Amino acid sequence: MAYKALILEKEGPVAIITLNRPEVGNSFDMTLGAEFDYVIRRLGEDRDIRAVIITGASKYFSTGIDLSMFATPERHAGEAGGIQDVLPSEEDQTLGKGTAVAAAIRIRNMPKPVIAAVNGPAVGLGLSVALACDIIIASDRAKFSMAFVKRGIAPDTGASFNLPRVVGLQRACELTFTGDTIDAAEADHIGMASRVVPHDDLMKAARELAERIANNPPLAVGLAKSQLYQAMLETDMIEHMKRELETMAELMKTADFLEAATAFMEKREPVFKGE
Repeated sequence: MAYKALILEKEGPVAIITLNRPEVGNSFDMTLGAEFDYVIRRLGEDRDIRAVIITGASKYFSTGIDLSMFATPERHAGEAGGIQDVLPSEEDQTLGKGTAVAAAIRIRNMPKPVIAAVNGPAVGLGLSVALACDIIIASDRAKFSMAFVKRGIAPDTGASFNLPRVVGLQRACELTFTGDTIDAAEADHIGMASRVVPHDDLMKAARELAERIANNPPLAVGLAKSQLYQAMLETDMIEHMKRELETMAELMKTADFLEAATAFMEKREPVFKGE
């Protein structure tokens, strides 16, 4: 399927989404929001895909919301009219369906890891999308800004939920209240980025990481992702350990667990099928 505002590529078990509005900094308008949510939903359902990479075209990751929609709303009123076929079905009650808000929720809930390969500025909503991902790999040209206050608004799309959990409350307050821009080195220092790589190596590094993840049993990876995020909200370690035991019992019934044990005994690499 052809998209107007993004590019979707599939390389074996890895899907790569490229936000593709470079002339406006890959900012989100109605079309990109709807297509992004649709693609994330479909990839979450695609058994052949085991890891997802999100990046931006040209020199931007995403500069956030396309403010021209608010300056000239009449020009954009019918913009999404040609993409009704990619909107979620009526049965889909996800908050903000057809927008980046829904996509951020789907990223967090989908049972497969999502990597943000931040190739340039990630600003406002663009940073919200990156923070919704499980891992951020940054180019040494990347920049990050919680620019919401600079536009007279407060954070959205989960940014105020995710940021303090990633960098700590005080640092999140400083970044949010000032709207300051930080570079890739600072993002690495405060734990916003998992790592920083030379710009020309960004997609190679993201693909290699995605492929290493995709080689692991997808059921175990998906449940491990769920466990980690649940643990961020849990206050009772014993209760969380009980859920870990339940997950372990569930996974030990899978064909992939048997394959892992058999491959270990036979001293060969396992082949996981997600069963």
